[in-house]
Parts: sequence; structure tokens; C-alpha cells
Amino acid sequence: MVSNLLAADVEAALEAAFAGGDDELLVVDPSAETIVSLVETAVGRDDLPELSMLADERTLKDVMDDFVVASRAADLVADGALEIRVLDGEVDNALFVSPSRVVALVTAGDGVAALSTDDEEFVDEVYDSHRGAFDDAEPYTLRTPAISRVRETMESEIGEAARADFDAVLDATERDGGADLDEVTVSLLVAAKNDVLLYDISKWGEDVGIASKATFSRTKTRLEDLGIIDTEKVPIDVGRPRLRLKLGDERLEGVDAAELADEAAEMMAATPA
Repeated sequence: MVSNLLAADVEAALEAAFAGGDDELLVVDPSAETIVSLVETAVGRDDLPELSMLADERTLKDVMDDFVVASRAADLVADGALEIRVLDGEVDNALFVSPSRVVALVTAGDGVAALSTDDEEFVDEVYDSHRGAFDDAEPYTLRTPAISRVRETMESEIGEAARADFDAVLDATERDGGADLDEVTVSLLVAAKNDVLLYDISKWGEDVGIASKATFSRTKTRLEDLGIIDTEKVPIDVGRPRLRLKLGDERLEGVDAAELADEAAEMMAATPA
């Protein structure tokens, strides 16, 4: 059996694994970095095989704590492009297994290399073994909503401008050295920038599955204490007045969404939680 060195980084190894032309690809015991790269590579493409991921539960939980990654993964799951199950046991190396090829990721320090073989007998044995393990494994349930649903419902229920700002702030959190903001904080900042009612943004957030109204309320209170957002009372016909969210600091006024994210993160970092 001959193995060929295909690539020296995760992204290139993924491309090599996808290059076999098979209708399905089984990913076994990927690292956190590989899961993130897999999701990023798969999003927005319709030329990939159906993906089945068998991964360590702790690794999955750590990766899916990132809202952007988890919401993109949820999109793939909703589209039927990805199925995730929990690995029971250990595997020597992360594997990409298709009916025609096996690709193993081998790490050494900070380096990653991919070794590939298309030896028919070996591939059949590995594929059958891991396909059986996947079929017997417990499904992994993502609790994060699909990003497409988040965007669509924000645009329809909160507004087109808010949705554009939401995307821009999320992009700012993704770049190297970008703002470290969770999804609830992002939603509230966007709402404050667009003068949205706390009731409307928190109801939307709970309905879409981002967080409960109580979580939105607690986060609002913290941001208000830090001077990042402010509120004004809006009378209604029946019941207690509702609160309109406003930006609470002149440094946040008149800036674009990406700069808003950076300024807010800097203000939060400067004040102990």
C-alpha cells in the first residue's frame, strides 16, 4: 500500500479529500481546527460530497461555543449537507474516508500533513469499519440556530438595516484580532444602533433560538452599566412602558458597524466583569 503526501495544512488537505469525486465523505475524529476549516470550506459550496462527521463530543462542544461556526454548521445540517455524530473511542489520526480514498491527517508540533491512499482493499476495510461506527453513533444536536434563519428573521422582524449591521459586526468578530463579542451582545449593539425596542430584539432572539429574554435582559443591564448602551421609555396603550435601546457613549455614535464592535469590545475589556 503506497501513501502519497498531499498537503501541508488543513485547508489544502480538505481540498485533497474533496477531490476524489465521491458522493459522500466521512470525517473521523477531526481536531477543533479541522472542524472549523471543514465548516468554512463547505459553506457556500454546492460541489461537495455529503459530509458525515464522527467527532469527539468535548471537541464538538468547544468548537460549537463559537456562534459563527455553530450557526454555519447548523445551516449545513439543515440543508442535509452535513450530519454530525459523537465518536465513541479514540482514533490514531483524523481521517477523511470515502468509498475510493482514505486521507489521514498527521500532526507534528504545529505542522499538519495529509497522507492518502486509494488501495482498494484497504480503503474498503477502513470505509466499512468507520461507516459502521458512524451508523451506530449517537447524533450530536446543535442548539445554535442556522445563520441563514437568523439573518432572514432579523431582516423581516427587526429591519434590513439591522440585518446589514448584524452581518458587519459578526464579520468584525471573525477577523484576526477582531472584537470578542458574544451573539447576544452583538444583537443588542445592533439594536441600539438602530433604535430598536428591547422587547422586539429579545423576543426575536428567543424565538430564533439565540438566547432567552432573560439573557438578553441581563446582558442589556451589563452594557447599560458600562455606558455602552442607554434606554429610553416608550409609552404604550396598556401596560408598562417599553424600552428603546440607544447607544450610550459618543464614541459609538456615527461609526460603522465594524468600528462599533471594536469600540464596544474595548470598553468592555477596560472594565472588569
